Amino acid sequence: MANNIVRWEPMREMMSLRDAMDRLFQESFVGPNWSSLWSADAGATLALDVYETDDNIIVTAPVAGVKPEDIDVSIVGNTLTIQGETKAEEREEKGSYIRQERRFGAFQRTVTLPTHVQAGKTEAVFENGVLHLTLPKAEEAKPKSIKVKVK
Repeated sequence: MANNIVRWEPMREMMSLRDAMDRLFQESFVGPNWSSLWSADAGATLALDVYETDDNIIVTAPVAGVKPEDIDVSIVGNTLTIQGETKAEEREEKGSYIRQERRFGAFQRTVTLPTHVQAGKTEAVFENGVLHLTLPKAEEAKPKSIKVKVK
């Protein structure tokens, strides 16, 4: 049994002040609890559900309060962008509002899809405030089954 002796260098184990400060700020302010507080466009993002089947990539996005004609979907390569705008509706001035919590303004979400899709065959359906996208996978991205022959 061989014994390896390693010289101890205490300076190697010490974290630099810069590394410590970077770590402090990353853990304190960039984490999931704080990022929305410091984001300039907090609330202007769009929640997405993305999953894949053998033939398609399916994307659903809640866009309640947005008209279908105010939504723009684009695909470049394997990057999907959904953007739109929630426009202000008429307000009644019968009383004084205590609180009005409707979001107005533009939103955008860009995601990288796990594979290339056939953009020209994408189907977009707007139903009950939810946008459903069916993106057919490119033929070269679909799984291929190879049968093994017995001799």
